[in-house]
Formats: sequence, structure tokens, C-alpha cells
Amino acid sequence: MTDLPIRKALQKPDVAGRMARWAVELSEFDIHYKPRGPIKGQIYADFVVELSSAATHQEGSDFKWELSVDGSSNQQGSEIGVILEGPDGLLIEQALRFAFKASNNQAEYAALIAGMLLAKEMGAKGLLAKSDSLLVTGQVTGEYQAKDPQMAAYLEYVQVLKESFEVFELVHVPREQNSRADLLVKLASSGKGRG
Repeated sequence: MTDLPIRKALQKPDVAGRMARWAVELSEFDIHYKPRGPIKGQIYADFVVELSSAATHQEGSDFKWELSVDGSSNQQGSEIGVILEGPDGLLIEQALRFAFKASNNQAEYAALIAGMLLAKEMGAKGLLAKSDSLLVTGQVTGEYQAKDPQMAAYLEYVQVLKESFEVFELVHVPREQNSRADLLVKLASSGKGRG
């Protein structure tokens, strides 16, 4: 497929010189003109092919995608930041703002769940997740109990999502080591990027 005006060159019998020779040479291959279609749709198709091929390159469960998450809550709602790093330098960053009110710990869980869903969608088999929430990492690893019913529901959903991966590990990192995800939370909080 091409955007070049090749249709006229292949179908016009009075082409001169070099183009005539090419038309004769190409005529034995039974080439037919087919319009390319909208460029916008082609860009999306190329993007999906690129991402799916990157997802299929991982071999075995030793490879881990890396996920960094952070969440925050205020009186206007809650914000999360998700950074997913995959094979071949693949990097996906999301800054999301939710209109509903939630506690900071619920926002941290929402960030973890959003990141896990994204990794699952990308076809990750092994996932190393990083969060600066000691409570969330402690509950997921079993060091702490989730006594609050809402926190228990978030924890239960994370446990279900863990089954989507061959290898899953959630580690606690200091806030300084989670600064990129924190910046995304601040971006969502500021309202920048909304169109």
C-alpha cells in the first residue's frame, strides 16, 4: 500500500520511457491498486502491532515487567500515577484523576489495580510492582491484615489479578525511589493534560 500516485502509472497505457518499462515489468506480477485508507487508522494499527510484538518477545517467566504506582487523595477526588516498563524499552505512563472521594490507601490500591490491569492487557507474564505504601504492600504480601471491609475488597481483587501472572512480586520502595509515579499523581492533581 502506498500514498504515491502509482495507480495512474500502472493503468495508463501511454506512459513514456522508464515508467513504461516498469509497467511492463510489474504487469507480470498481477499488481492491483488498492487505496491505503485513512492514515489515522493505520497509525493505531501500527501502534497495536508494535506493542503486541513487544509483549510476545518475553521468554519464560524470568522476565519481569516493572510497575511503579502511587496514589493520592484530596477533597476534589483521588489521583493515581502508573508507570509500566516492559521489554525493548517500552514505557507506558498514566496519570488518572477520579471524581470520587477515597482514602489515600484506597487510591494506592486503585493505582496498583490499574497498573496490574494494564500489565495484564499488555501480556506480561512476570511483574515486579513497586509501591511506596507500606500498608498496601504489607496487606498484599500478608504481613498485615485488611480489617476494613473496603480495604479487604481491594485486597481480594489484587489477589485475583495476581493469578493472571506467572510471577508477581510487590515490593515497598521509599518515596524517593518512587518519584516518577509521584510526579504523575501531581500532574493529575493539577488538572494539566485535561483536554
